[in-house]
Amino acid sequence: MTQTLYTGKVHVTGGRDGAVHSQDGRLDIKLSTPGGPGAGTNPEQLLAAGWSACFQGAMAIAARQQGVTLDGVAIDAEIDLNTDGSGYFLAARLNVSTPGLDAEVARGLVDAAHRTCPYSKALEGNIDVAFNLV
Repeated sequence: MTQTLYTGKVHVTGGRDGAVHSQDGRLDIKLSTPGGPGAGTNPEQLLAAGWSACFQGAMAIAARQQGVTLDGVAIDAEIDLNTDGSGYFLAARLNVSTPGLDAEVARGLVDAAHRTCPYSKALEGNIDVAFNLV
C-alpha cells in the first residue's frame, strides 16, 4: 500500500529564464539558462542539490543499519546537460567523500544508498549515472 509522505508543490513561470515559487513560500528563486547572463540558478543545479542531499540522507540510514559512524561525509554532485544533435539528455555523477572510512565500507554505503534513495531510483536506467569515492 502506497503512502504519500510529502508532496513538493512549485509554480514555475518563464521556463529556464523565469522563476520558481513553492506553495509554502520556502522556495523563491530566479532561474537562468546555464552559462547565460542571468543571475539565477538552473534545473541542473536544482537536480544536483536535491539528489545529493537525498543521497546523503540515504547513506546515513545505511550507516545506522550497518553500525557505521559517518563523520564529515560530503558530496559534490555534477549534472551534465548534453546534446548529440538529435536532442538533449542528462548525465550525472556523485563524487562522495567519506573521510576516515575504509574504501570497501564506503562503497557498500554508496551502493546501499543508491538502492534506497528515491532520486537514484528515478534516475537509474534513464540517464548515465556514476558514483566516485574521492
